[in-house]
Amino acid sequence: TQQLMKNVIGLVLGVVFGLILVKAEVLSWFRIQEMFAFQSFHMYGIIGSAVEVGALSVFIIRRSGAKSLDGNPIELKDKAPNHIAAYAGGTLFGLGWAMTGACPGPLYALVGSGTTVMLLAILSGILGVYVYGAVRDRLPH
Repeated sequence: TQQLMKNVIGLVLGVVFGLILVKAEVLSWFRIQEMFAFQSFHMYGIIGSAVEVGALSVFIIRRSGAKSLDGNPIELKDKAPNHIAAYAGGTLFGLGWAMTGACPGPLYALVGSGTTVMLLAILSGILGVYVYGAVRDRLPH
């Protein structure tokens, strides 16, 4: 029952996050187009806020010795930079965003708000994970 409770908490947090994305208009194709055309600060402000919250969270986790819900210490390890992998991954990410008109993060919220064609993007992402798993050992890391 403890696992069930974790799943319920995760589901509730996911739904709340999806609602926030919808209300903040982060899912709006028009907002995304405004961002890429440099016509509005809206999306840059949201992305910048997310980066700041993420950086602050990492700082707090490292300083406080935070633990997971299971009681295990959270370890954030530094990685050596791999520019080839970063450029390749960033290019693929950007191409996918451009082709779907949506960042991968809010795909489920888009489906929940009625844009069911995004189920294809979700299935494509899942397929991509399997393909990555199959070729991972041959990729630069």
